[in-house]
This record gives sequence, C-alpha cells and structure tokens, in this order.
Amino acid sequence: MLVLRLLNVVAPAYFLCISLVTFVLQIFLFIPSMFRDPSTTPLFSPALLHGALFLFLSANALGNYVLVIQSSPEDLGKGLNLGEGAEVVADWLDGSRSPGSALPSTHFCRLCARVTQRHDHHCFFTGNCIGSRNMRNFIMFCLYTSLACLDSLVAGMAYISAALSMSFANPLAFLTLLPHSISQFFSGALLSSEMFVILMLYLWLGIGLACAGFCCHQMLLILRGQTRYQVRKGIVVRARPWRENLQEVFGKRWLVGLLIPVLNVGSDYRRQKEK
Repeated sequence: MLVLRLLNVVAPAYFLCISLVTFVLQIFLFIPSMFRDPSTTPLFSPALLHGALFLFLSANALGNYVLVIQSSPEDLGKGLNLGEGAEVVADWLDGSRSPGSALPSTHFCRLCARVTQRHDHHCFFTGNCIGSRNMRNFIMFCLYTSLACLDSLVAGMAYISAALSMSFANPLAFLTLLPHSISQFFSGALLSSEMFVILMLYLWLGIGLACAGFCCHQMLLILRGQTRYQVRKGIVVRARPWRENLQEVFGKRWLVGLLIPVLNVGSDYRRQKEK
C-alpha cells in the first residue's frame, strides 16, 4: 500500500515534468528551427500552423487533465446511508457491505478513501479514481495526449533529420537510431541536446501508443455499457443501444467537449442527482 501511495504522488509529477519538457522543446527548439528567415515568413507558414496545432492539443490535454483531478469521486456514504466510522470502511474493503440503496458498480478505493459511482479504475497519473464524474474528461485527456505526443514525435524527427543530415524514409532508420546514437554520443560525435531529443522521441512514441490504446479500449467498453471494474468482477450489465451508452458518458453536447475542455454534462447520474 505504501508503494501504491508513493506512486500516486510520483506519477502525476512525472507526467507534468514530461509535459513541461515537451512544451519547451516544441516552442524553443523545434518550431524556431522550422523558420528559414523570420523576416520573410508568411503569416500562415507551416511553422506557425504547427505551433497553433501543438498549443491546441496541449491545452486540451492539460485542460482535461485538470478536470479529471478536480472532478474527484464523490463521497457517496451519506447519500447511500452507508453509516459512519471505520466499520463502514472495513465492510467496503472486505466486500461484506452491499446496501440496497447503493447504485450499481459503486466501489470503495483504498487510495482515495472514497466510494466511486460507476467505478472504472484508479489512474495513478492523475492520482484519482475514474468514474461517472470524470470518465469523459479522462478519455479526452488520453486522446489529446496521444495526439500531442504524435505531433511532438513528428517535429522531433524533422529536427533530428536536419541536425544529423539523415533520412527516416526507411522504417528501420528509426529502430536503429537509438543504438547508433548511443555509440556516437559516447564517442563524442553527438551533442548532449541531440541525444536528449532522441531519447524523448522514444518516450513520446511509448506514451502516445499507450494513451491511444487505452483510449480505444475504453471506448469499446463504453459502447458495450461496461466499465473495467465490472469486467474484472464479472458484473452483468443490462444490454442497451450503443448510442445510449455513448450519451451517458459524453452527454448531448459531446462536440463541445471534443473541442474545448469542459466538465461532464448530460450524464444520467448527474440528472438523477439534480432531481
């Protein structure tokens, strides 16, 4: 448990550090290197368009990241008449308490010390549980993080290609880039800044693929009306049309949340709570 609590603190700090490094590399290294002559650069140059695209992706990724943290799981103990004191926590921990007034898929998280409605999983990179309140923002966070990593990967490869006078037309060039660069770095033929960018290329590739795969997996579960917690526990859910499952998570104004970071709207749980 101590290791998990430590990871719950270190992982968000690690993500924010990677985000800061990516922002600095893009703004102060990659984008300026795309300008040949700033005095003759047209208004809608590729560098300016790339900078605007990167800022849009970064703003959505970080905005949804903040909303995932702010929309923390609610303490449903009072609303579900779970009682008070340590006995309630113990009952939830050993699974003996299953109140009839509890909503489906409620789960007590030991790290958050709260009961989450429609619990999916605990995300260590946000230090928070993912449930009905922040599922949409979590998916948007994964989507835009993968896109931002892909954008940084392409920009970084363009920078390395120009700095080292090499071509990535051959797919094997990227696979052999790291071992070849390590040998050049220790022989003194490669600068520290260039070696750092090369290491970041593989980090962006790994984070981008992981976030994209996680987003696709989460979308498949949503289409089936399930959560990862339900699948892990073997909980049977009522079959519903996939459109209703999507609307429950993304709401009716899904296009707004796709373009700008906003709180989850239109979910069935929120409408029940307002009533």
